[in-house]
Amino acid sequence: MAPDEHDDAVLLRTEGRAAYITLNRPRAINALTHPMVRAIDAALADWERDDAVGTVVISGAGERGLCAGGDIRAIHDDARTGGRASVGFWRDEYRLNARIARFPKPYLALMDGIVMGGGVGVSAHGSVRVVTERSRIAMPETGIGFVPDVGGTHLLARAPGELGTHLALTGDAVGAGDALLLGLADHFVPSVRLADLAAAVASEDVDAAVRRYAEPVPEGPLAEARGWIDHCYGADTVEDILERLLASNEIPAKQAAETILGRSPRSLKVTLESIRRARALGTLEPVLEQEFRVSCAALSSPDLVEGIRAQVVDKDRRPRWSPAELSGVRRSEVDRHFAPLEEPGLGLAD
Repeated sequence: MAPDEHDDAVLLRTEGRAAYITLNRPRAINALTHPMVRAIDAALADWERDDAVGTVVISGAGERGLCAGGDIRAIHDDARTGGRASVGFWRDEYRLNARIARFPKPYLALMDGIVMGGGVGVSAHGSVRVVTERSRIAMPETGIGFVPDVGGTHLLARAPGELGTHLALTGDAVGAGDALLLGLADHFVPSVRLADLAAAVASEDVDAAVRRYAEPVPEGPLAEARGWIDHCYGADTVEDILERLLASNEIPAKQAAETILGRSPRSLKVTLESIRRARALGTLEPVLEQEFRVSCAALSSPDLVEGIRAQVVDKDRRPRWSPAELSGVRRSEVDRHFAPLEEPGLGLAD
């Protein structure tokens, strides 16, 4: 069976004091399936209790990136047929995100290349997060009619000022410098040195190894953009944010407005509400519980099926959102995403 199928989609091994997780679906940029989530969770549960394991390292196979996210084709097919398999996937995925965040041993995430959606969930909650000159990190869910999840609203809500709101609504990707600024990563290591770093932690302290291989990171463009970003995204509604962006004299602000205008109106309003509520909730576990409610509600939204169709299935990049305008999204529809579930939650915030 090929690595991009099932049995070998997660490779697990130990060497010295380190345990290694390799996401192994390179043709899909290591997109996460439900069996992969279960395999990672089971391995972490075992290694947490294993005194011989001092550090866990996660990386992705191939040259394109750590992980492009969840298997959204499977979510598309599930949502299109009215299925509920995605609910079980999200329940286990978000519980895995919480396990990573509270893992009692160093968890070294090598965030090289593309790291998006679910890829952020298995890396950015870790205790030692390394980016490279190739890193492109994003939560692009509004572009597929969905909402940032896997603890992404928690991470973005904690970013300085309104930088997280900007990235949540636009879905823009950031490089290494901005990832450190946002709090999504801790260290910059050139990609050619990642293999040496990963090998070093089998026999030495993680912090010492990182200090040896890390280098100063070039500043990203968001640091200089804080002024207009904080002003524009500090508005109360998506409509007001767009008005400020379009009125700005900054070219990147107008570009951000054009990007947002192409996203799902429903997703934009739910995303802004999610970020604001996540900021008030403060800690990860209740945010994950909130994201689970939002994701379950989004499963019945026509925009999720349509967004994935346009971006991934047919690839025409011309989604037909419903409603097509922000003014058509009723407050009751936004509130529906945050309502209590009939089925059990994640059991994290009890």
